[in-house]
Formats: sequence, C-alpha cells, structure tokens
Amino acid sequence: MSDQLVELAPTRSQRRACHTVMSITIFHNPRCSKSRQTLELIKSRGITPNVVEYLSSPPAAEELLRISSLLGKPLTDLLRRGESEFKDAADAVSLMDENALATWISVNPKVLERPIVVDDETGRAIVGRPPENVLTLL
Repeated sequence: MSDQLVELAPTRSQRRACHTVMSITIFHNPRCSKSRQTLELIKSRGITPNVVEYLSSPPAAEELLRISSLLGKPLTDLLRRGESEFKDAADAVSLMDENALATWISVNPKVLERPIVVDDETGRAIVGRPPENVLTLL
C-alpha cells in the first residue's frame, strides 16, 4: 500500500455544513413568529446566517429584483397586501412595473413578505412560510 494520502471530496452533507455566514441570508423581522422560527431552523442545522433586519435595513431595489428572480416569482407575489402601507398606497404604485415596484418596496419594506432566505452559494431563495420551507435550501 502506498504511503500517499488520498484526499476525499467532501460529502453533500459536509458541504452543506460548511455554509459560511455570508452564504445564507435571512431577511428577518424579529417581531414575526414565522421569521423567528425560520431563523431557529437555520441555526439548528449549525448554520450561522447573515441576518438582515429588513425593516431597519431595507434591501435596495436591485436586491429586491435579484431576490424575486431567485425565487422565480414576480414582486407582486411578495407583497403583504393586508398591510396598511399597501392599502394606503392604492394606485400610487404600479403593480405592473417591476422596477417601480421594487423601488417602492425598498422605501416601504413592511409590505415585503417575510422571512425570505437566500442561499448565495446555490443561487436559490425561499419564503419561510411555513418555516419548514427553508429546509429545502439547507
């Protein structure tokens, strides 16, 4: 037998466990129970996500468009239509113009569905409603 060491490629589960802080991002509202549950599910898998409290640090319009693309959904599907900010806007924002809508959401982040989890390593994202949805990314 040879004295050479053979380096084995990491298994899929080892690669998952090696997520860095920056590869998983959760757009989080600590006052939301679903968001808190989703964050706990991520942490329970040994992953330390990048936590963006999006109400105080809202994503820019460009980031919202990127998230929408990763989710494979239009921004209109990510609106919390029951929020007073959305109801009060009425016709002030065009739901047909993704760029205008992204800009409006970045100024009114409370209307954004939550939580949204993005895996930059795989280029995938998911809405954590229910929180178990996040398990498909981990």
